[in-house]
Amino acid sequence: MRIVGGKFKGRALVAPDGRSTRPTSDRAREAVFNILEHAEFAPDLSGVRVMDVFAGSGALGLEALSRGASFCLFVDTDDEARGAIRENVEAFGLFGNTRIHRRDATRLGVRPGSQAEAFGLVFMDAPYHKGLTEQGLDCLANGQWLSEDALIVVEVAADEYINITHLWQVIDSRAYGAARILFLKQKIHNQ
Repeated sequence: MRIVGGKFKGRALVAPDGRSTRPTSDRAREAVFNILEHAEFAPDLSGVRVMDVFAGSGALGLEALSRGASFCLFVDTDDEARGAIRENVEAFGLFGNTRIHRRDATRLGVRPGSQAEAFGLVFMDAPYHKGLTEQGLDCLANGQWLSEDALIVVEVAADEYINITHLWQVIDSRAYGAARILFLKQKIHNQ
């Protein structure tokens, strides 16, 4: 696994050992970032605050930092995953631009005051077929983690149905082998 674009392009990434994580392929990651850099619905990567939820190796968040994001919060409960993220952050010299949370992404609670600004871009790559994506999305919305126009990039299995609540609008959807990538925004409700 390597960073596919930006200032760290070509640099190798450390991934956790074993089968507890399933990194997004370099090909799919490159395709996602091509969309993010050119689609009208995507935030400007330059200076955006990013969350990488169910982060695994942290490849998606690190790719965003390589392409100009200002900060990334990595969220994962797995010790090996957090260790790999820490190694990658150290290798790229990104300690001032990152934070690693040992939290369950389905139980984040309310965004703490230490995270002063909400996040404009979120990557969510939950384990397939476990219903964790829906729970994670609800948690992000209810916990005020997202800026008003935040974009959420969700990876699910190609054959996986997720129940997108009334809070979410699918902006785009793409298939990459065994994975499907959804680009979501919160629906704005006028009261």
